[in-house]
Amino acid sequence: MNSCSNLFRTDVPSSRIGFRALVLILSFSTFAVDASWLKQQQDIMGTRVSVEIWHKDASLAQQCSQKIFTEIHRIDALMSSYKSNSELSFINNNAAISAIDISQEMVSIINRSLHFSDLSHGAFDITFASVGYRYDYRNRAAPSEQVIERGLASIDYHHIKLNQNKLYFDDAGVRIDLGGIAKGYAVDQAIEIARQCGIKEGMVTAGGDSKILGNKRGRPWVIGIQHPRKKTELALRLPLSDTAISTSGDYERFFIRNGQRIHHIINPATGKSAVAAWSATVTGPNAMTTDALSTTIFILGAKKGIELIETLEDMDAIIIDNKGMVHYSSGFQEPE
Repeated sequence: MNSCSNLFRTDVPSSRIGFRALVLILSFSTFAVDASWLKQQQDIMGTRVSVEIWHKDASLAQQCSQKIFTEIHRIDALMSSYKSNSELSFINNNAAISAIDISQEMVSIINRSLHFSDLSHGAFDITFASVGYRYDYRNRAAPSEQVIERGLASIDYHHIKLNQNKLYFDDAGVRIDLGGIAKGYAVDQAIEIARQCGIKEGMVTAGGDSKILGNKRGRPWVIGIQHPRKKTELALRLPLSDTAISTSGDYERFFIRNGQRIHHIINPATGKSAVAAWSATVTGPNAMTTDALSTTIFILGAKKGIELIETLEDMDAIIIDNKGMVHYSSGFQEPE
């Protein structure tokens, strides 16, 4: 059942709920924070990465935190579209010329991306970058209609030919970007490191992609989803334990031009910023999946987005559409 409301309520009861772009993390607990909690932050992958873990051995927690940051730096060096020496940059510079060898890790990420492309009939498509790279949000610049029109033919995941570890683009204009899935992957890798360290409670966040390990000393974490049109307010508060959560929103990287909001989530069908939603939140077992799906349903909009989520096991979603209406998948109880 798909339910909706036109009110931004802040009391959504659920055991698993999600989030991804500029999400505020709140801990509304009645107990004092234990001295053994370690919280550290670094700026990686173009966003703020936060590691918050608990262990009775503070030195072990510190060592684990550093391992996590080292791993996320490694993933950034591999998958960044801004680093000229990354494997992703090598792919974009060479894969349309001839078939190239890529790492097994990149094979896995691209294959997973293609899975979400098939699942969404192209709403999720890493070749959006064929036009998307021409946007410059920092300098408030967007490509002309003519440039977008010329580049649209190159946005099609079917141009990606992957055979074992050989990759080839069959269109000279194709570029790929892993921004809709790489942070989720990094968060999953980080939580796995935490598990290996013996950590049983904690959370890792990269921008809007997060995964919670266990709970917070016997209580759920409380996650606040930013109101997409009121920067200092929350749309919803969500109690969470042992889950991955992602939110995609049109309020993280954007500028206004001629009354239009130009933001970083590109609809592959148009080469322009998606317009069907303001915010899309997904919860599920792993952050790579919630990351990709939050982007997907943001582009699809409330009706098609919720319909897609309802076909998937252990996934739930909340979508705030472009009229401010809040839509819930059947796994959520509508606030009274």
